[in-house]
Formats: sequence, C-alpha cells, structure tokens
Amino acid sequence: MRAPSVRNPFPGSRLRASVSARLQVDDDESFMAELDDIVRGKQSWSVALEAASMFNRLNPHRVEKFILRNLHDSRLALRFFNFLGLHKNFRHSTESFCLMVHSLVQSKLYWPALSLLQTLLERKGDPGIIFQCMINSYSSFNFDSIYGFDLLIQSYIQLKRVMDSVLVIKSMNERELYPEVRTISAMLNGLIKMQRFDIVLSLFDELFLDFKLKPDIYVYTAVIRSLCELKDFERAKETITHVENTESCQLNAVPYNILIHGLCKNGMVWEAIEVKNMMALKTLQADVVTYCTLIFGLCKENEFGVARGIIDEMISCGIVPSEEALSSVLDGIRRKGDVTSAYELFEKVCKLGKVPNVYVCNGLIHSLGKNNRMEDVERVFTKMEQYGLLTNDIPYNIIIDLYCRRGKVEKAMVVLGRMLGNGMCPTIYTYNMLLSGYCKLGRLDAAEKLFMDAEAKGLAHTVVTYTSLIDGYCKTKEVNKALRLYHVMTRKGISPNVHTITVLMYGLFLADMVDEACNLFSKMGELSVAPNEVTYNVLIYGLCRIGNVSRAFEMFDEMSKKGLQADTYTYRSLISGLCSVGKLCEAKQFLDDLWKGNHMLNEMCYSELVHGYCKHGKLDDAIDICEEMKERGVEMDLVCYSIIIQEALEQKDTRLFMNILKQIHDQRLSPDKVVYTSIIDKFGKQGDFRMAEAHWDLMISEGISPNIVTYTTMIDSLFKAGSTDKVETLYDEMLSRNVTPNEFTCGCFLDHFTRVGNMELAIKLHKLMLDSSLVNNITYNILIRGFCKSGDMDSASKTLVEMTNSRIFPDCISYSTIMFGYCGIGDLEGALRLWETMVAQGIEPDSIAYNFLIHSCCTKGEYKKSLQLKNDMIKRGLKLTPATNAHLMNSTGTNSSMRTED
Repeated sequence: MRAPSVRNPFPGSRLRASVSARLQVDDDESFMAELDDIVRGKQSWSVALEAASMFNRLNPHRVEKFILRNLHDSRLALRFFNFLGLHKNFRHSTESFCLMVHSLVQSKLYWPALSLLQTLLERKGDPGIIFQCMINSYSSFNFDSIYGFDLLIQSYIQLKRVMDSVLVIKSMNERELYPEVRTISAMLNGLIKMQRFDIVLSLFDELFLDFKLKPDIYVYTAVIRSLCELKDFERAKETITHVENTESCQLNAVPYNILIHGLCKNGMVWEAIEVKNMMALKTLQADVVTYCTLIFGLCKENEFGVARGIIDEMISCGIVPSEEALSSVLDGIRRKGDVTSAYELFEKVCKLGKVPNVYVCNGLIHSLGKNNRMEDVERVFTKMEQYGLLTNDIPYNIIIDLYCRRGKVEKAMVVLGRMLGNGMCPTIYTYNMLLSGYCKLGRLDAAEKLFMDAEAKGLAHTVVTYTSLIDGYCKTKEVNKALRLYHVMTRKGISPNVHTITVLMYGLFLADMVDEACNLFSKMGELSVAPNEVTYNVLIYGLCRIGNVSRAFEMFDEMSKKGLQADTYTYRSLISGLCSVGKLCEAKQFLDDLWKGNHMLNEMCYSELVHGYCKHGKLDDAIDICEEMKERGVEMDLVCYSIIIQEALEQKDTRLFMNILKQIHDQRLSPDKVVYTSIIDKFGKQGDFRMAEAHWDLMISEGISPNIVTYTTMIDSLFKAGSTDKVETLYDEMLSRNVTPNEFTCGCFLDHFTRVGNMELAIKLHKLMLDSSLVNNITYNILIRGFCKSGDMDSASKTLVEMTNSRIFPDCISYSTIMFGYCGIGDLEGALRLWETMVAQGIEPDSIAYNFLIHSCCTKGEYKKSLQLKNDMIKRGLKLTPATNAHLMNSTGTNSSMRTED
C-alpha cells in the first residue's frame, strides 16, 4: 500500500535557502572584486577600506580567498596580509598563514615565507594542527613545492623546538612526503645538541635505510657523532667504511675528526692515532681540528711528549696549532719539570707568529725563574708584550717576585717602571714584593720609601707589608724600630700572623731581649695565633743562644706534644746549645738518641757537634765524630771540613791540615772560596802572611774566583803585613773583575789609615762611604778610635753626633772609645759625663768599659765613684779583672770583693 504523502509545512524554505546561497556567492564575488580593486588601486588602503565599509565585512575566510586569487602576485598578497596584521590588528587564521607560506614558496620568496612561519609559531599553537593546516592547504590547492614544510621544520629548529620538527618529519614520512636532506641534517644536529642521540639513529633508520632518501655527508656525520656519544665506536667505524664505499658522498676529514674526538674523550687515544694514520691511506689530509683533537686527548692522558711530536708533525705540514692546543702541551711539559723542552717549543711556535695563552706564559716565566734562567724569562716577557698579553699585573708581579727573591731588586724596579709605562697600576702585593726584596738586602731606606709611596697612592698596607719591614729591622738589629712598627700595625687593627710574631721574636733574641721575646711567645694565644715549627725553632734557638738549654728542651717537648714535627734546625740549635754550655757529652748523647730513633739528621747537625768539640779544643773528639757520621751514611760537607781545618790551624797541626785538604780532594769536593777565605783569614790572624798568600795563589790556580769577602780578608792580611803596595795591586784587580767593595773592604782601608795616623785620608774615605751608604757602627768606631788616638777629642765627639744623625746608633764600643780617650788626656769628668749619656740611652756597658773607668777613677782619686761603678758592675753580673781588682784594693785599702754601700 502506498504511503500517504506528507505536506511540507514550509513550502518556500528551500527556495529561500537557494536564493540566499546564490546571493551570498554573488556578494562574495562582488566583495572580492572590490577588494582587488582597492588593493591594486592608488588610494591608501586604510582610507579606501573605511570609505567602502569593507573592513568590518573582512574575515579570515575572505583573506584566504584573496590569497588564492593572487597566487600570481604573492608579493602583493603578502603586503596586504602584513598590512592587516600590523596596522589593523587583524588576527589571521592558521589556514591563512599556511596558504600565504605555500604561495610565497611557489614564487621562490623563501625568506619572507620563513619570517611568516616564525610569526605563526610565536603564537605557540599545537604543532599537529599547524602541520594539518599546511598539509590541507598543500593538498587542496595543488601547490607544486613542498619546500614550505622544510621552512616549517627549520623554523622549529631555530626556535629550539626540535622535537616539534621531529613530529613534522614523522608526519610527512607517513604521507610519503620528504623534506630536503639538508633540512633533515639540521634537525639531526638539533637533536645532537639536546643529546637525543637515540632519536637521531632511529630517524636515520626510518628515513634512509629503505632508500627513500640518499643521506649526504652531513647526515652521516650526525650519525657518527651520535654513535660516538653512545660509545658505539665499532658501528661508528663501520659507518665511515660505508661512506668510503658510497660514490654519492664526498668524504672529508670531518667524520674522522668526530671519531677521533669520541675516542680521545673516552681515553682511547692510541686508537684515535690509528684513525688519523688511516686517513693518510685514504688520501685525506688531517687538518688543524684532527691534530688539535689528538693533542687534547694526549694531554688528558699526560702523554705530553707524544703530543709535542704531534705539534712538530703539524708544523712540518704547514699547519699552525691553535692557541689552546699549544697551551695545553707547553703547560703539561712544564708541569712535568721539562722546562727546557717547554721553552724550546715556545721559541719554535713564536717564529710562526703564535704564542700560548697568558696563563701558560705566566707559568713558563715562573718555571724558568725557578731554574735561574732569567734571560729566557725576559725573552718570554718581551714576546708577551709584543703580542698584547700583558693585560693585567700578574706577569709583572711574577717577574718582580723572581728578581726580588734573587736579590736583584733594582731590576725589579725597572719592571715596575715598565708596568707603570704600560698604564698598569701596581697593587699592594707588588709593593710587598719589592719592599721584602729591599729588606732582605738590608736596604731599609729604600724599603721605607716604598712603604710611604704605597701609602701615598692610597694602597692599604697589609700584614705582609708590616711583617717584611719588621723582619728587615730585626735583621739589621734595629729592634726598637721593629717594635714601634709592630705597635703601629696592631693599633690600625691589623692582626699579626705567625710569621710576624716569629720574625719579631728572632729580632728580639738577636738583640738579647730574651724576656721580651718569651713574653711575645706567651701572648700568641691571646692574639689567636698558633705557633708553628718555625716559631718553636726560633724560640729554641734564642734560648740556646743565651745558654738556657733546659728551658729550650722544655719547649722541644712542648712542641712534640702539640703535634709539631721537629726538624734538623731544631736539633742543630739544641746540639749547639748543649755545646755552648760545655755539655759536650750530653750533646753527643742527644745526637746518638736521635739517630737511634731514626730521626733525620744531616751534616749540619753533626757539624754543630764538631764545632762544639773544636771550640773546646777537643780536636781528636771532633775527628771521631767525623768518622762516626761517615759510618752512619752522612757525608761530610765543606762546612764540616772547614771547621776541622780552622781548629787544625788554631792548634798549628800542619799534618792534620794537609790531611784534611787531601780528604776534600779525594772526595772530589774541591775547596770553595768560603774554605779558602777561612784559611787565608786564619793564617792572616796568626801573622803567617806567607801561608796566607800561598793559599791565595793556590785558590787562583784552581780557577776559583774570589768574592768580596775573600778580597777583603786578603787586603786585611796584607795591611797587617805592611805590604801596602800589594794591597793597591789587589784592589785594582778586584775592581777589574767587577767586584764592588763593601763596608768591610772600606773598613780595612779606614782601619789602616787611622792606625798609621793618616786622618786626612781616613776622613775623605769615610765621607765617600757615607755617600755610598757603606757606613755602619764598625766604620764609625774605627774613625772615632783614629781621632782619639790622635788626641782630637772634639772631632771624636762630633763623629758620635754625626753617627746618630745618620741613623746609625752608637754602641758601647763607640762611647767606650771616646771615654778611654778622655781618660787618656786626664779628662775623667768628660768620660763620666759620656758614661751617664750612654747609660741614659739604654746602652749596656760591658766589662771592658767598667774596668778601665774604675781604673781611671782610682787613678784620679775618685774612690767613691769607683766603688759605685764596682757595685753596679756586680749587679749586672760582670766581674773585675785581677789587675783592676788589685788597683782598687791598693787605692781604697779595702777588699774589693766585699760589697760596699753606695
């Protein structure tokens, strides 16, 4: 049965829809035609769009249609596209972007297309959706180039969104669309930077193994790099072999370099060298990367000698090593102690116009300096200057330090001048080195000037600055200055360190200020400064020096309890201390106990004991000690032999003296200038000037050049022998050998002039010495003695004042000499005034001064004063001589050994 028809309730609806659709199409066509006219017209787009009220009717769909209608003029389409986005804030659809990109690519406008894609990707849209839009627009409108997908992949890579580029490639592969091989190569390298080596290998298999695409050398390089990073070196080698047999790939050094780098990175440097050698068989030239990679690998394995050979091979091939490679090899050779090879390499590459980096050059300078190769240091420094490597103060400071440590402070000052000339500002550390150098030379005037210069330049003094100057004062026995400076330092809030305390203690001990030194040591805890081995050594030395050996041994035990290790310096002081108080047996027992306890003993420890025996006239015992030290495997040195020689000469044992000289020659030690100087000095003091001259001639015949001490000793002997003509000859010879006379040499001449009464020459010489800073207490005392001897007491007193003005402080001898002169002319009152001045200055009178002044007082009938002086003398622990005691008894009629009231 036929179903009844149903009547349409809206009979006109279909007709209206059809008419509406036709009207819409007509309207779109009309809109698009009008839009084309506006875009191609001469009127401003903004004005035209507003006048026609078209902008409000513009939508993404109509923009897409505009792009498609203008595929033949993509430049115009792009201009309008950008105009809408930039000037009208129109938000284009992803489809519009994709159509525009394909249109531009079809017109070979790749750069604008890439820029457009980057703008699209900045929206952070889903990469899957973007790809789908790209593929839809490509497929729907039959674009003839897929390079737009390459640009999309490249954009993702540039934005470091490499995994999104992988998604695009995989999506293309599913649709059998393939980007260019170079695009794939860029993506693989992006993955390598992300260390996604596994994805590199899986993509290579996916895209290339079924011969869809032919990989180029860059793709193979990325695969080899990934295999090396995954330590699959066998497969990496297989890949290289495959590339070698592939005609479509032009092989170069890069894949080999990557394999070499991988092997070196994993310590397989010898396999890496084999790969380099294999390149030559393939007629491939190793390049600078090949060689430098091998060099870094060899240096990593400490094979610096082989690395040096690689550099030589590079240079022979006309390839200059990189700065980094050169620096690694040179510094490695230097650190292994082969400074000569390091310097030779430096010289070799400098000829090629290459130098290592500044840090390696600094290290080379330091090592050359340690090996006393200062000329080579200067050459390296000059090269650094030529190549502009002197960019900071470090190289200057290294050379300044090297010169200062060698006592060549004037050369260091020249370097400072160059530093200032090159616009470098010295720091307080620069000044500290120079100041320390001058202090070690005893040039305290120059050190003080530097100290003030640093302060004037606004540089803050450090504890090192103060300690260096304190040390200098202590070594020149200007302890009062050292103490003042120490207090200045602490008042400025600069805390002393262990070195500061140690050098100050040493200076106090040298000045016989034992209590002050011990008090300073005891305050170290309050100052939060822990004593070290050197501090204890100084303390033990100082205590032994004054004969307080028991206290020294207490400190020795305390040192051990604190875990501080005693050394040969400690043992030497204790042995010397025991010997100085006559405890020779105890000293020998102490040394034997140390040896039995396997403590390290050197020849200097034994020399102290030998010297102790010789000092007490026990030459046979001293020789027994020498034999014993040989049995214990300790070789005698020239110092030890010299001690025996001195005592043999003292006892006039010519046979022993000659025997010792024979022993020295048998051991091939050959007496040095120090030994000869002591021999000449001893013969000179004994008045045996013939033997003194004979040993001088023997020294010269053996090719030993005398130093200033030797010359001074010989000049002194010749003066005493009355051979003034020989003195002149010797002095001329000394000057011709560029040996500069010192204060002691000048003192010999000064002593001679004053003894023969030639005060005019003595005054002239002393003035020259003053101008040359060669004066000291001794030279002033000699001049004072000359004036007193000639009866010129006024000049003697003026010299005492001049001495103080020259910052050389008079000692007991200075005052005693003038007092003796006053007594000699009968001016006891003048002598006593000078005595009071001396005591007020804090200068301790010695036994000689007391004895002659007491004697003079008795002679003049000043018995009460003589008894006062005697009592004061006893309080100070000094004794009257038998002659003075007898004279005092006869003069006063009393027993001078009895205590008398003041």
